[in-house]
Formats: sequence, structure tokens, C-alpha cells
Amino acid sequence: MTKKALITGITGQDGSYLAEHLLDLGYEVHGLVRRVALEDPQRRFTRISHLLDKVTLHPASLESYPSIFSVVSRYAFDECYHLAAQSFVAESFADGFSTMNTNINGTHYMLAALRELRPECRFYFAGSSEMFGKVTETPQTETTRFHPRSPYGISKVAGFELTRNYREAYGMFCTSGILFNHEGPRRGHEFVTRKITSTVARIKHGQANELRLGNLQARRDWGHAKDYVRAMHLMLQTEKPDDYVVAMGETHTVREFCELAFAEAGLDWEQYVAQDERFYRPAEVDLLIGNATKAKTELHWQPEYTFKQLVHEMVATDLEHVASGQNVKVNTA
Repeated sequence: MTKKALITGITGQDGSYLAEHLLDLGYEVHGLVRRVALEDPQRRFTRISHLLDKVTLHPASLESYPSIFSVVSRYAFDECYHLAAQSFVAESFADGFSTMNTNINGTHYMLAALRELRPECRFYFAGSSEMFGKVTETPQTETTRFHPRSPYGISKVAGFELTRNYREAYGMFCTSGILFNHEGPRRGHEFVTRKITSTVARIKHGQANELRLGNLQARRDWGHAKDYVRAMHLMLQTEKPDDYVVAMGETHTVREFCELAFAEAGLDWEQYVAQDERFYRPAEVDLLIGNATKAKTELHWQPEYTFKQLVHEMVATDLEHVASGQNVKVNTA
């Protein structure tokens, strides 16, 4: 029997890669999208435009329990991947209320609807390394204490605890992936990695002459989103639900990312990069590095991309976009 999977956030980076992966595995894939997205498919569905004839999309809002309940009531989903969230950390400082509302209530609504209608459906929650925040140990594992340093991180801790509570209180198959930073050519332009690679491409083609960034010494554990969505799927195939850190186990600074990205285009990063206090966080997270031993041992997960391969693919894709006349947006605010 063909498995049915529901993906919230299917139009995002992770959702698009996960949809591809599940389709390759023979799944029937459904996605939740905002109604406004259905009215503007050319702009809203760019990451899944090649999949529109293969997936079923349903209008719903994470802020509306009735809309979620309606979709869940009509299909016997085997798996639910809850990826949708306000996921840009800087924006969570600017608008903490909407971040909390969407990320916490949206997760609670999904869990409540599944418990009421599809208690056998396996549920995946997209946790984040930002939950660790001001870390108490390095590297971070599944047992490391959370100390989030942003409204986004706080909202993810709440979602993690909700997911665990539904697992323990109601016996549902609920699992959380504590994913460290994962990037790719489909990353949003507001994120620092894509901001770097897209600006590199524009500088190379004479469309820009400067890149302004915040803390160049901030260290992150960066992997490829394609590798990380495979881990999401593996988590829902285990006998018992549990939580897993997914990470590369190595860190690089923003400065290192810049050096490598500019070098890919034959440029010297120091000639173009300037630090700007506007891009510093009110409360910085300086060092995040994950220990994915549990995922590698129990799920038999292994990343296929290296850090250098990730940066190469992102720069190459943005160079191609600019060369072909595609609009490459860069966040400067």
C-alpha cells in the first residue's frame, strides 16, 4: 500500500527536498500551503514548481486549527512532517509575537488534530540547534540542556516539549530532529549563507560591489539540506519514537564561508566584505556544533555532502542564475 505523507512548509527549502525524496521512495505526497500562495503560484511555488503535478496541495494556516483539522480529517496520513515555521532568527527578534504564535500554536494544532483524527500517524517535528543557544557543553547531544537565545529558539524549545509530551502522555509516535544549520541552493536569501553566495554571484557579474555582514567569527555546523531531509524520513521508520541530533560535527566561521565562496568565483573576499553592526544579534550564539553519533548508529544516517561541496554548489547555482538573467534577491536590511 502506498504511504501518504503530509508536509507542512512544503514550499520551503527543506519541504521541497523532502517532497522529492519521498516521491522517489514511492510516497503519495501532500502539502499544506497558505491560500495566498495558491493565488500566486509563480512566486510562491518556485522551489516546488517541478513537482506541482506530482503532489497534492491543501490551503490551510498554522494559525487556524479548523483549517488544519479539515485537511487531516479527509486523508489517512501515515506520516506528518511538520517543517513550517517562522524560521529566520533575526525576524524573530523584530517580531517575537508572530514567531511564537506561528511556531508554538501551529505545532500544538497539528499534534491536537492528529491525536483526535489520526493517532496512528507518525509525526516529525523540526527542532533546531538554536534551542541550545548559550551552550553548556560542546559538542551538543540529545541530552544537552537548552538555553535558547532568541524568540525563535524559545519557540522551538516549546515545540520540542509539546512533541515529547504527546509521545509520553498519549503514546503517539512523535519524534523531533534537532537539526543543525543546513543549507543549499534553495535557501532563502535572508539567511547569511545564501546572502553570501548570491552576492558573490552579483559581484562577479558586475551587479554589486560590496557585501555587508554581522559577526564574522560566529561559528556554525553547516550541512546540506538534502542530507538532512533523509534523516527526517529515517526517524519515522524506527520501531520506537525518539529524538535525534543531525549535524556534521564540524564548525566553520562566517568568515570561512566567505573566503570559500568568493574563492569559488575567483575573488578575494577581503576586497568586498564589510562588517555592519546592524546585522549583529541582540544575543549572539557563538558556537554550535552537533554530535550526531546517535543518528549515525541507530538510523544508519551518513551525510553525502562535505562543507566545501555545499559552498561550491550554492555559488555555482547563483552564478548560473545571474548569468541567465534570473533575479537573485539579496537581503540588505
